Amino acid sequence: MMLFKLSIKNIKKSFKDYAIYFFTLILGVAIFYVFNAIDSQTVLLDVTRDTRELIKLMTNMLSGVSVFVSFILGFLIIYASRFLIKRRNKEFGIYLTLGMSKRKISMILFFETFLIGLLSLVVGLGLGVLISQFMSLLVANMFEADLTEFAFTFSSSACIKTFIYFGIMYFMVMIFNTINVSKCRLIDLLHGSKKSEKVKLKNPIFCTILFIISACMLGYAYYLVTVGFEELSNASDIFIPIILGTISTFLIFWSLSGLILTLVTRIKRFYYKALNSFTLRQISSKINTTVFSMSVICLMLFITICVLSSALSIKNSMTANLKTLVPIDVQFTKTRYLNDGQVEQNVVDDSKITIHETLKLLEFDMETNLKDVVELDLYDTGLTFKDTLGNYYNEASKKYPFMTFDTKEDFIKLSDYNRLARLYGLEEYTLESNEYIAVADYKELATIRNEALKRNVPIMIENEKYYPKYAECKNGFLFINSTHSNSGFFIVPDEALVNKAISISMMSANYKANDEIEKNKIEERIAVDLENHPYVNSTTLKGITKIKLYETSVGLGAMVTFIGLYLGIIFLMSSAAILALKELSESTDNKERFRVLRKIGTDEKMLHQALFRQIGIFFLFPLLIAIIHSIFGILFCNRLLAVFGDDELLPSIIMTAFFIVSIYGGYFLLTYFCSKNIIREKI
Repeated sequence: MMLFKLSIKNIKKSFKDYAIYFFTLILGVAIFYVFNAIDSQTVLLDVTRDTRELIKLMTNMLSGVSVFVSFILGFLIIYASRFLIKRRNKEFGIYLTLGMSKRKISMILFFETFLIGLLSLVVGLGLGVLISQFMSLLVANMFEADLTEFAFTFSSSACIKTFIYFGIMYFMVMIFNTINVSKCRLIDLLHGSKKSEKVKLKNPIFCTILFIISACMLGYAYYLVTVGFEELSNASDIFIPIILGTISTFLIFWSLSGLILTLVTRIKRFYYKALNSFTLRQISSKINTTVFSMSVICLMLFITICVLSSALSIKNSMTANLKTLVPIDVQFTKTRYLNDGQVEQNVVDDSKITIHETLKLLEFDMETNLKDVVELDLYDTGLTFKDTLGNYYNEASKKYPFMTFDTKEDFIKLSDYNRLARLYGLEEYTLESNEYIAVADYKELATIRNEALKRNVPIMIENEKYYPKYAECKNGFLFINSTHSNSGFFIVPDEALVNKAISISMMSANYKANDEIEKNKIEERIAVDLENHPYVNSTTLKGITKIKLYETSVGLGAMVTFIGLYLGIIFLMSSAAILALKELSESTDNKERFRVLRKIGTDEKMLHQALFRQIGIFFLFPLLIAIIHSIFGILFCNRLLAVFGDDELLPSIIMTAFFIVSIYGGYFLLTYFCSKNIIREKI
């Protein structure tokens, strides 16, 4: 009972100085609950069947991500406990001096961890329940759902999961604390706060050489993810720049820590100004742990920036793409020209009839349901991607060794394309009898095609040569989609394709219905009735609709956004919390040193400035390197996600910057004010 009372007293005494630790625990519990409670919040949303399936997939993925998040939070809690124990070394030393056994000290820590865990769970869950109500509004907005049935919700499954996961974390902390106490020595406990790491000034020549080597390694990693992107020929190659970046980051911090300190000590005017010498010595006294922790935090911040900016960019780009890439209500496509043995005989027979005739066999009334109908064909000329590149192929095959160059190209008649362009609201073209136009909106492939077009590469159809009208691909598309996935097709004069086989037929149209209810009925007819018709198994006809694409795009965008926010916030919070706890621990260790400075006449303003600069360096240094990493990381992500477009990247970066300033900057200010409270002279 006495130990329990002592534990409560210790918690009250430590609460003010280590408010950041309790705040982080509570915030971690709240965030964990909020993202695991989304499934209960979405039950009330009035959404379609397809959207409901997407929400279910998203919640399942969030549950999987939560396992990874629990490891991050578990590491954070154990890391924080390590500093809390270190903060109280002298207290534990006094306990041992007074005759208390290590077992009883372990019991005190057990009770403290249990009470802190229980308190953070209760408060965090309460905060999480409140925040989750606002999350319901965000979820509804993301899926554009009806909120008429909105009500206060509490997720028992998320609550139980939070209790189990955090219970396991706190249990691990208890074991960790017990092991730490059992290994401690009395002399280390009593005098640990007076000891600094013995750090000698590093050899500046060695540091300079190491810095140059690490900078070259990092430069090569940057090269691989940008200019040398094509050299990453398979998935495993991506680990090369990751490993190089990780190692070089650590070496840069290690070399700079010694190099900068050596250089600054030689600049006497700066070094001896105000309390600069004291501040630099304070940093150097913890140089070993600083280098490692800063490297880890820098990489975590780098991941945070890339994940948040990419996730938000995908969502914004997909939303923007829907306005331009889906200008019609419905589109049907059908394979018309098939090689022998590709499909069964009855499907080959079906390939000989048009989409219009196929819809009749499926008992779909076009005259009643559709308007603005444009039906056209794509043709197979036998030409491949390689053929359209001409003499540029030899260079392209070396530059892009793993690209498939033997895929057949699609060709469309000029008159057919202009009819479709008129429906889509795209630019219409004219051609001379010996000209062609390449059209593509997938930037990576368009870049390759542009090199061939600049060289005026001709294409041969029926022994006739056709030359490019433009020296670059024109922007456009045939098939409606939520991404820029048109890798390229060719517009040629009508007479060039008279004797060529039809490879694909397509029909684009709008619904005749004017109101949403009637449109949804047609949508249901296409989505359900046509799929269940007996003839559907005998045809290659496929249909896609604006509503279907819209729901899929919104669902995927929401999924990516929530996972990105979940991971981004946890990584950002963990990075800031680790730095904050480390600085609070060092402020406690340095309390006596600040008292000495007061005794020799240093005023409070100078002390606070020195403290602010010390904490500022610890927070700013890893963030600056992480931002440099992120510039190249985001460029790499954009190459991987090129189909979504990069027009919405700037708003995503601005939003990411807002999160960093709010969370990371908030932790910095809290750390400064809490540290200032720790070093304050008690009256």
